[in-house]
Amino acid sequence: MATTAGPLALVGGDELHPGNEEQDRVLVAAAGAGPAFVLATAAARQHPELAVANARAWFGELGLEVEELPATRRSDAGRPETVQRARAGRLFYLVGGDPGIVPEILSGTPLWAAIVEAWRNGAALAGSSAGAMALGEWTLVRGRYRGDPNRRHRPALALVPRVAVIPHFDTFGARWVEGTLATAPRDDAVLVGIDERSAALWQGGGWRALGPGRVTVIANGERRRFASGEEIEGIPQPA
Repeated sequence: MATTAGPLALVGGDELHPGNEEQDRVLVAAAGAGPAFVLATAAARQHPELAVANARAWFGELGLEVEELPATRRSDAGRPETVQRARAGRLFYLVGGDPGIVPEILSGTPLWAAIVEAWRNGAALAGSSAGAMALGEWTLVRGRYRGDPNRRHRPALALVPRVAVIPHFDTFGARWVEGTLATAPRDDAVLVGIDERSAALWQGGGWRALGPGRVTVIANGERRRFASGEEIEGIPQPA
């Protein structure tokens, strides 16, 4: 991987609210003068305009102007003007929402290729909740019925190989662990549980925890927890 790649943040949910300052200031610093974009892809069926407005207000308080990069339909991800804007981007933030829809819209598209290229050239890239789940090798979708603790693995964007992210780990996400382990596609799969308003941040060749909560890494029958500022062991390097 090129040494110029920017920071990559996997956020555990409840984004764009107080408590997220620690990781979001890293993103703002990397963005510099921008342009900076919010992608409401995961919120495509849940009032994406509200997610965009919240991102503008939140990052505005941190001194960064953000705008929407339209990506709520797969056709958006192939539009030349949108792809061209992405190539110049210095921050991309994928909000939360539907865990399955982000890979459906972005996977294999010119827009996603442009975002990854910009990140490899130093732009910041972050996803929260469903947005963070999409950055792993698998995203986790509901099982057979509402309330089913089992989660089915679906191929995601695979920026972080072998990983399935479990957000909201301090509220309801921890209940998914047993069912997720039982259905893992590979024996060497890594579960990354992330508390709300907290993040696993990759920067400078390593992972560290940020925010008021913790990051939990579950792999090889072991469970390790990392508090803010600690280096995280066990999460594979981004691809």
